[in-house]
Amino acid sequence: MNEKEIQKIIQNRKPVLFLDYDGTLTPIVKRPEDALISDPMKSVLKKCAAKFKVAVVSGRDMDDLKSKVQVDELIFAGSHGFRISGPDGLYKEHEKADVILPRLSDIEEKLYQIFPQIDKGIQIDRKRYAVAVHYRNASEDNIPVIKQKVDEILKENPDFKKGEGKKILEIKPNVDWHKGKAVLWIMKKLGVDDTSKFVPIYIGDDVTDEDAFRSISEFGVGILVGTHGQETAARYKLDDVPDVQSFLNRLAGLAD
Repeated sequence: MNEKEIQKIIQNRKPVLFLDYDGTLTPIVKRPEDALISDPMKSVLKKCAAKFKVAVVSGRDMDDLKSKVQVDELIFAGSHGFRISGPDGLYKEHEKADVILPRLSDIEEKLYQIFPQIDKGIQIDRKRYAVAVHYRNASEDNIPVIKQKVDEILKENPDFKKGEGKKILEIKPNVDWHKGKAVLWIMKKLGVDDTSKFVPIYIGDDVTDEDAFRSISEFGVGILVGTHGQETAARYKLDDVPDVQSFLNRLAGLAD
């Protein structure tokens, strides 16, 4: 994406930048704990944060995001926006936490009872507001039964729903909240929701980012990184993580 296209995106409005983590700020890796942000990417995030508001919006836990990114100037929306924090006391946690969290612990325990017997390559990842089943390292032959077992658990727990991403299934609360609603909440809370003055830019690589793309489609800009194999509401495309870093450098330079 060249400077002319970026200038077209900004159009005399100040950017408000939202970024997914895995596949956007870091490459996708076999083990989610190994997805570490590079020092050059951290530097460009700091450069952006000095010019405009920047938030990382991810399915990862908020605390996990903070510990990996380590840029205090940013806003962090973890668990698809169920928990949000940022500078100057910005904080939000879903109001049903006391009910949701114990139920997720029960589901997590059941997953640990089921999946090691099916495939040793499956990784269970408990997040604060979701339990993820990573099957990137599982046998292709076992994927249908992995999906079947997750569906069975959801049938037993109808107040939870399934999220799907790249080689990942998530069991999460069946409530009307997602990355897109988190983006809109952050904009309103920060006072940057006047779309004549501010333009939200959301960059993500996965199906879960489509909620955000759709939420800002009429007044903002969605940018898909790579492909996730489905139709997208994003207006622009970047090829990979280095392409994201290059775009952010250009954006920071043009946003004076």
